[in-house]
Amino acid sequence: MTAAQAIATARPTFMNATPITFSRKRVWTARAFTGLAGAFLLLDASMKLIKPAFVVQATTQVGYPESTIVGIGLSLMISTLLYLIPRTSILGAVLLAAYLGGAVATNVRAELGFWNIVAPAILGCIAWAGLWLREPRLRQLLPLKRNA
Repeated sequence: MTAAQAIATARPTFMNATPITFSRKRVWTARAFTGLAGAFLLLDASMKLIKPAFVVQATTQVGYPESTIVGIGLSLMISTLLYLIPRTSILGAVLLAAYLGGAVATNVRAELGFWNIVAPAILGCIAWAGLWLREPRLRQLLPLKRNA
């Protein structure tokens, strides 16, 4: 066997592993969580890019100048799109966690009330749950089982 043939037939260890199977419930739950989080975040990002009056009012109410709205919307749009693309979903989820953490901090500082503080955290949990259910690499990194 030549070196070229050896390279062509060589397979990484993970490719020799047993195939990963997903239950129907897991697949549909993952799709529902991912779709729900993605749709809401894309809508929010779009509203920040369009800048209707109520978005400008809400943003200035929490202390951000109007000139920052488009930049905030772009960062949310890019992070959400990265989250929705399977190859970059983990990076997108990390960026969304940072974004939503900033939203929680902003709402705490502005003293906007319990629901405004908790809603971004719940949305982040839904997004991460959808990713955890659909991404085997993440389940290996963050298993829910206890090691005995």
